[in-house]
Amino acid sequence: MAKPIVFVTGNVKKLEEFIAILGTNFPREITSKKIDLPEYQGEIDDICRNKCRAAAKIIKGPVIIEDTCLCFNAMKGLPGPYIKWFLEKLGPEGLYKMLHGWEDKSAEAVCTFAYCEDEDDGQVLLFQGRVLGTLVEPRGPRDFGWDPCFQPLNYDQTYAELPKEVKNKISHRSKALEKLKTYFINQC
Repeated sequence: MAKPIVFVTGNVKKLEEFIAILGTNFPREITSKKIDLPEYQGEIDDICRNKCRAAAKIIKGPVIIEDTCLCFNAMKGLPGPYIKWFLEKLGPEGLYKMLHGWEDKSAEAVCTFAYCEDEDDGQVLLFQGRVLGTLVEPRGPRDFGWDPCFQPLNYDQTYAELPKEVKNKISHRSKALEKLKTYFINQC
């Protein structure tokens, strides 16, 4: 039997969504572990590959890491993979205010899961989901990142205002996880 896959996260909300979206028919056992990984810089795919390889070396086995980006179109994709730091310093209100001088308030939420089976192999598979939306004045609960200021296209509610079941069906994370799930179901 294959070793359990370690999902590297210390974020309880992220873990809850991950497990809820994966569902009960995922063919591998998933555990989770918080690991302090280096904060890599660069393009989304490169950051994910580097984080995943670093995690596999620490875990010494199969790992999944996640990287989430929020890309403002007016700023040519920034803050992108650096959204964690912007959110930490500015909060959802500050993110919204960043686009004050631009007419274009559109944004893209990007979630990338990177999977590596073996630390020695070094092969990293990427599964990415994207959702277009708009940055809006924050609305809804403030218990999960930038959800209060991201309103997905064709919805009149922010991620924070949407019921969890709805968000988990349409989110960038769910789109990426569906690709990951399909890959594993086809492998088993």
